[in-house]
Amino acid sequence: MSDSDSFINEVSEEVRRDELFGYIRKYGWIAVTLVLALVGGAAYNEYSKAKTESAAQAVGDAMLTAMGEDDPAARAQALAAVEAQGPSAAVTALLTAATQQEAGQLTEAAATLNTLAQNAEVPEIYRDLAAIKAAMLPNEDTDARKAALEALSAPGAPFRLLALEQIGLMQVDAGDVDAAIATMQSVLEDAEASQGLQDRAQTLLVTTYPLFLVRVCSCVFVAKPFLFMAI
Repeated sequence: MSDSDSFINEVSEEVRRDELFGYIRKYGWIAVTLVLALVGGAAYNEYSKAKTESAAQAVGDAMLTAMGEDDPAARAQALAAVEAQGPSAAVTALLTAATQQEAGQLTEAAATLNTLAQNAEVPEIYRDLAAIKAAMLPNEDTDARKAALEALSAPGAPFRLLALEQIGLMQVDAGDVDAAIATMQSVLEDAEASQGLQDRAQTLLVTTYPLFLVRVCSCVFVAKPFLFMAI
């Protein structure tokens, strides 16, 4: 390589080095910003994760402490005082309502469940579960209870079969044997019915069918004198 070629190469290297430093001075802040953003994002994620885990642990500890109360009323009061959000709030509310029902506080249990059913901040499945549990509570307003159950038994509703079962029980209590048999038969024929639900529906049918026969026989006996008179 001649001296002139060597000189040209050295100049070219110097020019490229100056260009590189120029790019760094001009655009280096972008790289620094990206690095800081990545580091900061990772640190924030770790902080958020630790904060979430800490909050979940605090809720769990509070729930365990509340469940340690022997008296159902005191247990319900302690559970109602637990501060939780999201799914944890739903679980806490369901436990609170169950404990209130155990303590005989049916009005309070219904209020707890209805509040959860209308809470848009919790997943829909918990709201639907709260609604069906509220409808299953003893209620002197049978019309309101039946209306709630009919809404929950609509096609596509997640707990529609449980709602149908409750409707069938109400029909039996009301003496509407034909409707009860039809309702339980529809539950038995539904492919989504669990084995436990099928067993309960079958038991209700076995219990209800004799009432149906008694009513049929009564109708026959009432009609029989008129039959003889016609002969």
